[in-house]
Amino acid sequence: MELKQLDQNWIDAGQKVSDAREARQKMVMENLAEPGKHKDDELKKQKDLIDGLVATRDAAKEDLESARKEAKVIKIDEPEPHKIAGMHENYDAKPEVIFAKNVRGLIKGDPKIVNLATSSTDESGNAIGLVIPQDIQTAIHTLVRQYDALEQYVNVENVSTATGSRVYEKWSDITPLSEVSDEGATIGDNDDPKLQLVKYIIKRFAGITTATNSLLSDSDQNILAWLEGWIAKKVVVTRNSKIISAFSALPSKATLAKYDDIIDLTYTGVDPAVQSTSFFLTNQSGCNALHKVKDADGHYLLQQNPQNGMEMLMNGKQIKMVADRWLPSAGTAQAPVFPLYYGDSKQAVTLFDRQNMSLLSTNVGAGSFETDTTKIRVIDRFDVEPTDTESFVAGSFTSIADQPAKIVVQSAS
Repeated sequence: MELKQLDQNWIDAGQKVSDAREARQKMVMENLAEPGKHKDDELKKQKDLIDGLVATRDAAKEDLESARKEAKVIKIDEPEPHKIAGMHENYDAKPEVIFAKNVRGLIKGDPKIVNLATSSTDESGNAIGLVIPQDIQTAIHTLVRQYDALEQYVNVENVSTATGSRVYEKWSDITPLSEVSDEGATIGDNDDPKLQLVKYIIKRFAGITTATNSLLSDSDQNILAWLEGWIAKKVVVTRNSKIISAFSALPSKATLAKYDDIIDLTYTGVDPAVQSTSFFLTNQSGCNALHKVKDADGHYLLQQNPQNGMEMLMNGKQIKMVADRWLPSAGTAQAPVFPLYYGDSKQAVTLFDRQNMSLLSTNVGAGSFETDTTKIRVIDRFDVEPTDTESFVAGSFTSIADQPAKIVVQSAS
């Protein structure tokens, strides 16, 4: 049996284990909400099913590993498959240098590189392409931070599977223990937590750029710098759009119109348990508007953080500003509606990162044949899902009225 089929068998077996475990977790959660809904023998039967599937998965992995060991001997004129991940038979060479040479070979249409890039597929059967090495992915994510990436404000979890689930418990669902007044009184069942199941499904996001002939004759360092800069911009725009969509689905507060509304949002917007890690988030135009608001003493609403001159505080909480192009306002140009979020966004939204960026090129499709150019496609794989939606709330405002002055000076009659 071919390695590709053995690898697919292992992936399929692993997915069945994941599905079975998820089904059992659902049964447990339903029993917590409705005791006795699933009998002990049902739970045991599901556990036995999981044990059997785990054994099948492990056997599939053993078959795959054995086949890989037997396939070590290859023809001397064929590049080893691990070149796809940016590696090389010369392990002393730097992975980024080998990757740059492979990119050049991919653009030139080197059959050995192209065949290897198109022969490897992901869990869905799609061609993976030339996998970007981890150190270059790190460089890309370092560049991402220069472009106002909203990713820094959410929880990022690296995952190794295309699908999965996580269980969360909201702060608002936690209740205190019951008081027992008599020593001999019967203690009731504990108030089991209400659990929320969050599923993720890794999605593919792709973009295409055109490679010029001059790129082929450039240095390895310049090729890598060009790739890192281009991919970083694409990653920021793509991930920002999905994070904003997740933010938009969070609970909304009434439109803010006066200074006291800001105070209400600060102290009643989220549970006190997350107050210590809460902050404000708005765009550049919204921050500019807030800068002009004054309290009853004539002081500006936004104050400089005495411990960090680069930070601004509002009601003692840090306010973080994102460029308008990444976090746009609603409304119209004449009457813009600025976003103002408050809470702990890392608890509210999670980005599940597959960490599997890849490249693939063509000089035939995507209009490259007609223009005699080479098109390079990059694919990013991730998903963004809301988790504890009560820990981060969405507010908005068009303008905030100043707080009324404490002393009103009346003109002489």
